[in-house]
Amino acid sequence: MASSALTGKLEADVGIKASPEQFHEMFAHKPHHVHHTCYDKIQGCDLHEGEWGKVGTIVHWSYVHDGKAKKAKEVVEAVDPNKNLVTFRVIEGDLMEEYKSFVIMIQVSPKSDGSGSVVHWTLEYEKLHDGIAHPETLLQFVQDVSKDIDAHLTQAS
Repeated sequence: MASSALTGKLEADVGIKASPEQFHEMFAHKPHHVHHTCYDKIQGCDLHEGEWGKVGTIVHWSYVHDGKAKKAKEVVEAVDPNKNLVTFRVIEGDLMEEYKSFVIMIQVSPKSDGSGSVVHWTLEYEKLHDGIAHPETLLQFVQDVSKDIDAHLTQAS
């Protein structure tokens, strides 16, 4: 059984101008377009197996985090268009060198005032050992990606 010191959960909310549906669409059905919005952070997302927007689909991400080029292979565990929710489980790549498990959940909700949305990021993980840092810099990374995607989605035509 995992020690509670090894398991963790980090969460963050990012206010955006785009609608929940627009943002959800980027990660659920068009993750291969994300790099167009923030190429300095994400260089690509390729379909490895399955179909965009479907549970069980496997995707490869190429990204730069903490100044280093990294890769991640993820399986889509959940897609719920009613809740604008997508869940990815990392199954291979750089994160697996430090974490036994790593799950990324993205849920987008309308703001209470009706203007824009809130992107709620959840990172759930189990570290391989106590010497591994909690992924705070990755949480900041996904918040920054959210802002870049929002700027792309809401730019004037």
